[in-house]
Amino acid sequence: MSDLLIRQDVLTELEFEPSVNAANIGVAVENGVATLTGHVESYVEKAAAEAATRRVKGVRAIAEHIEVRFPGRKKRADDEIAARALDIIAWDTALPDGAIDVKVERGCVMLSGEVRWHFQRLAAEEAVKKLGGVTKVRNLLTIRPTAQIPDIKDRIDRALARNAEVEAKAIRVAVSGHTVTLEGTVHGVKERQVAEYAAWSVPSVTAVDNRLTVA
Repeated sequence: MSDLLIRQDVLTELEFEPSVNAANIGVAVENGVATLTGHVESYVEKAAAEAATRRVKGVRAIAEHIEVRFPGRKKRADDEIAARALDIIAWDTALPDGAIDVKVERGCVMLSGEVRWHFQRLAAEEAVKKLGGVTKVRNLLTIRPTAQIPDIKDRIDRALARNAEVEAKAIRVAVSGHTVTLEGTVHGVKERQVAEYAAWSVPSVTAVDNRLTVA
């Protein structure tokens, strides 16, 4: 598929996504790498634009340079954002009490601390990125190591084989301690992400080195 066709598909997908105002987003594609520029009115809209681009067939990677420009009425002070972030994390039953620290600087929310599961890292990020005034989220949460289980590779292989969105035979899994390395080729950015999530879902995994390439 040519870069010109991929670019047109990305533009069409952005226009199709109801949570994104595509009018102020520019798209360039070179060798399958989609570069997004322009501006949006919230961080969650920025994330939605990236997700929409990731869905497009032929996109091998994304370079995202979209700026968040809040309307004056939606701007928030850093201390207000921090307080609201702590509240929303405390209200989320999936997140452990007192385990997540929040720091906000010029609208950038930094999350730090330890959680037991990767899905908790994602849940914390999802919770705060929707807050008004947030321009960026840096997720520095780490996974707390647990006892090593003997069949990590087998569990991941079986999880990949079960998933309809992944061509499991093209993916090689290696395990060293609590770290999983994925190598091989996939058909799209979305498939690469799904394979990584499968690796994260196994207990005792604290790091995933995703070396999968998009063919």
